[in-house]
Amino acid sequence: MSDRLLITGASGLVGANLVRALLAQGRNVRALIHHDHRALDGLDVETISADVRDQASLERAMAGIEVVYHLAGSISLEMDSGSEMMEINTIGTRLVVNACMKCGVQRLIHFSTIDALKKDSLGTPVDEEQPLIDADLTDDELARIPPYDLSKARAEREVLAGIGRGLDAVIVRPTAMLGPYDFKPSLIGQALLQLANGKIPALVKAGFDWVDVRDVVAGVMRAERDAPAGSSYMLGGNWHTLREVAVMAAAFSQRSAPRLTVPFWLADLFAPVMLKLASFNNTHPIYTRVTLEALRGDRHVSSARAERELGYTARRLSETVRDTLTWFQEQGYLRGGTP
Repeated sequence: MSDRLLITGASGLVGANLVRALLAQGRNVRALIHHDHRALDGLDVETISADVRDQASLERAMAGIEVVYHLAGSISLEMDSGSEMMEINTIGTRLVVNACMKCGVQRLIHFSTIDALKKDSLGTPVDEEQPLIDADLTDDELARIPPYDLSKARAEREVLAGIGRGLDAVIVRPTAMLGPYDFKPSLIGQALLQLANGKIPALVKAGFDWVDVRDVVAGVMRAERDAPAGSSYMLGGNWHTLREVAVMAAAFSQRSAPRLTVPFWLADLFAPVMLKLASFNNTHPIYTRVTLEALRGDRHVSSARAERELGYTARRLSETVRDTLTWFQEQGYLRGGTP
């Protein structure tokens, strides 16, 4: 295993857990941060300020580095965020790939997402054979794809282009991640807090694949060590409905889960209003055109390749929800509750 590691986006949910897991192995970690460093306070880690949109700063950050975990990215729930998403997620990944090749990095672990893949699986669990979301689409169809999804698909293409030029890289695609050390908190962490605090009045009849960030971290660390160059892996967990997740959160906080379930057409109708209200209140809505599109896909995932080649496993979601809300409670994000 390499002892000279760089993590981009180290202050997010994945980064906070990955840094701690690598340090527990006694490895030397250099963490690239942009602004927020709360997730790394008190840790024995080298921090460096850099911007994924600036290749010169990336090359300085990669000096002497053997392995890069590329986590940095931007997530948006709005449809008019295409320019920012493309600049940070797609062009930023292109510059990371270029810097890795110029600096002689031995392996790049690129974090993509299930959202980068097409949603027309027709009931078949999504696996590594699913095409990227921008494949064989007209301009009108591309315009309807959420900017985040499209930017991550095109970011994968930048990594694939690097692999074609000789870069040793592995792509991982987690599903919806939850877990402790969610300092910002993440968008999914915020949604879980809203459920636990009784702030969501209604649910839609939908579900998704939810995974513990600690299991994702264990999987990617095995990928660093064991995965063949150029490989990719789905890192999923367990499929649950929104109502099942809401019941878990409500049980922890000793509140009632939302009783009302609304059809998608009604959620679609009110999504723009909720987005405006959230902007006014400086919060993030659980239902937007982007999140509803993701939920509408009702996506089941197969992590069979990761299980077979990496020994990947995923714990029960009830354990993840409990541990996540316990951590939020300890940090003052959540009042009441029963750890």
